[in-house]
Amino acid sequence: MGVMSTVDVKNESRSRLPRDERRAQLLSAALESFTTSGYHAASMDEIAERANVSKPVLYKHFPSKLDLYLAVLDLHIDSLVFSIQKAIASTRENKNRVKATIDAYFGFMEGEGEAFRLLFESDMSVEPHVRERLERMTYDCAVAVSAVISVDTGLPKDEAMILAIGLIGCAQISARHWLEKGGKIDRSQASALVTSLMWRGISGFPLNK
Repeated sequence: MGVMSTVDVKNESRSRLPRDERRAQLLSAALESFTTSGYHAASMDEIAERANVSKPVLYKHFPSKLDLYLAVLDLHIDSLVFSIQKAIASTRENKNRVKATIDAYFGFMEGEGEAFRLLFESDMSVEPHVRERLERMTYDCAVAVSAVISVDTGLPKDEAMILAIGLIGCAQISARHWLEKGGKIDRSQASALVTSLMWRGISGFPLNK
């Protein structure tokens, strides 16, 4: 058995990333593979190669391709939900809340377009575990919006939730259309148009006094 050289030892040391860094590296490689090839065509071999790791290392972190796919979804779902919650909490002025929320959606689409396509355009949406996550994402975003609507208007919880779902759906679909069209309209202009539409609608509900 040969003795490892100093260079080999250093290279191996550099390749041993902390667990969190390695996981982030694998998730990034997986996102590229899933958005480029699609879930079914992407292979663990391809993902391992993109991440420049061996298959055993990949399987050590993620036992199956579905586990890996779900981990990628969870990462970006959490990112979007956090952005929406942060936007709503950023101001107490409702018009600015609407603007901040729409900006958050468009910002997500612009900054994480690949992740957006994975969330909303993948044929894996019919898979029960995936569907559950997508429904949770919409629900969590809508809960944050409905809480403000309920407090400010005095509407019952269920009615506030219906309005919140409508607002969230409008934001998602509008931002999706903007992304699909390659951003032909400037992001700030597109966001402002949708903000105007939504504010004119929701501001028609009187404040609770």
